Amino acid sequence: MAKKEDKTNVMRLLEQKKISYQKFSLEGAEDLTGLEIADRLGENPAQAFKTLVTVGKSRDHYVFVIPVGEELDLKKAAKAVGEKSIEMIKQKELLPLTGYVHGGCSPIGMKKLFPTCIHEGAKDFEEIYFSAGKIGCQVKVALEDLQKVIPVTYEEICK
Repeated sequence: MAKKEDKTNVMRLLEQKKISYQKFSLEGAEDLTGLEIADRLGENPAQAFKTLVTVGKSRDHYVFVIPVGEELDLKKAAKAVGEKSIEMIKQKELLPLTGYVHGGCSPIGMKKLFPTCIHEGAKDFEEIYFSAGKIGCQVKVALEDLQKVIPVTYEEICK
């Protein structure tokens, strides 16, 4: 009997919205960077994105989605969401807040919907890759379809 395919909450949510996606998996990805994962999966690193969770001075949380090889500019990010300042949340806060572990965080399917800002460079591509909700598992989704699942804004938020 064939083993049932493992689906993450991200994949289930995409399917509920009838959004097509491609799944990519890589075993043993726990110690790899986003750039290394993109390379091993044959992805364009400019098209592969990571999900970062921050907290503002107001104590509100924000999600930023940026290319795996880039770094979030905290000043630009704060300005993009109308905060005086923001900082990355502590790693131990990620799982209880979002339901995801470090390295497997996805902008789709968090415990709560947070304002989400995607680096404007994503608009250079019809589709982007991002985590499917577990380490080493990614999905490739059309940007216009992603906006049907979560409301997003686009800003210049990288250094």
